[in-house]
Amino acid sequence: MANRIKLGMVGGGNDAFIGGVHRIASRIDDRFELVAGALSSTPEKSRASGEALGLPRIYDDFKSMAIREARLKDGIRAVAIVTPNHMHYPAAREFLKRGIHVICDKPLTSTLGDAKKLVKAVEASDALFVLTHNYTGYPMIRQAREMVAAGDIGAIRVVQVEYPQDWLTVDQDIKQARWRTDPARSGAGGSTGDIGTHAYNLASFVTGLELDSLAADLQSFVSGRQLDDNAHVMLRFKGGARGMLWSSQVAPGNENSLKLRVYGETGGLEWSQEDPNYLHHTPFGEPKRLITRGGAGAGAAAGRVSRIPPGHPEGYLEGFATIYSEAAEAITAHEAGTSCPDGVVYPDVYDGLRGIQFVDACVRSSARNAAWVSLG
Repeated sequence: MANRIKLGMVGGGNDAFIGGVHRIASRIDDRFELVAGALSSTPEKSRASGEALGLPRIYDDFKSMAIREARLKDGIRAVAIVTPNHMHYPAAREFLKRGIHVICDKPLTSTLGDAKKLVKAVEASDALFVLTHNYTGYPMIRQAREMVAAGDIGAIRVVQVEYPQDWLTVDQDIKQARWRTDPARSGAGGSTGDIGTHAYNLASFVTGLELDSLAADLQSFVSGRQLDDNAHVMLRFKGGARGMLWSSQVAPGNENSLKLRVYGETGGLEWSQEDPNYLHHTPFGEPKRLITRGGAGAGAAAGRVSRIPPGHPEGYLEGFATIYSEAAEAITAHEAGTSCPDGVVYPDVYDGLRGIQFVDACVRSSARNAAWVSLG
């Protein structure tokens, strides 16, 4: 594809799970070509990872990468940032101020202060910022969002979202566990920052509701753990809707059990990430209906992000790929000075800020014995 967007990557070296996911996602729809990277915190590891991937240009650090790529006639147009959370802001800032579009892993940053500074950096730049809340790219999540917007379940009354895992049930000395449980690298939230932000973002994306206040009860069940590994959060939305959010990484029997339930005046919707091609719709007083990806009842919003015939599994990697393809559409339109094609939607820096405000509010509320607090 002649017009692939040249992409760089910060972080995501050989032993980083999420880097591989982003690389696969960026190529599924053939919209990007990875040509440069500063893939690790040490020059030696960065070079080894870059050579293993066959990258034409390998850098010791992200600042030197941003400076040189911005000067090259055929330099990168976008960069994927897949580092631990505390490096999102400093890395994104270097590329944004040089006009290079940023595709950043979630959560936005490790602190609320950095999140607010990153918003200002995006607003001061001509470059776009895309946050990879990948679950918003699933076809049946787009279907649910379209149905809510169309009034198919009436005014929303109750939202329930949960994301339990079990991989941190015991203390583990592995890379992914070490940085995710370290406040200096992960931020103030443990499960709330890592997966709670996914759950909160998904509920907001589907319903369009804006959070007014919350009451959170956070726990660190594993002895010595500095960040929460379990959270129960009550939600009050503007307009009167109520909600509950549960995130946990100490729930044996759960792998990535993200679930969303939305109940309105005239019906309800249910979706599960581990069975992502199905959406249940129950009009009040009628039998439950099953809407399948690509099947009868699926609408245009789901259809435009579906790739394969119905009945075939389509999920995690494709959801990530949808965010990358939406980013490609937005970047292409932005550089051409035209409007984005209809239907293009992706999480942005403001969605990211709301996620960090959610984490900050959860921590503040729990410290006050689950008192109700507003977002900061």
